[in-house]
Amino acid sequence: MLPPIFAPCFGQDWPSRDRHYKQAKLHMLKSWRDGLERKLAAVNSVISTLEEQLNRESAAEG
Repeated sequence: MLPPIFAPCFGQDWPSRDRHYKQAKLHMLKSWRDGLERKLAAVNSVISTLEEQLNRESAAEG
């Protein structure tokens, strides 16, 4: 069975199906990008926190 995202394509002419496929692909890629941006923001936050902690520890020792 085909995923529901492609079900509306049946019975349409080629340009309509092609456009629908491209819109679905664009939506999927934007979703992936948004997820990666969230993960990158989280990693950047952890890096910042660790750098601040290391700087505080260095200042306390010196």
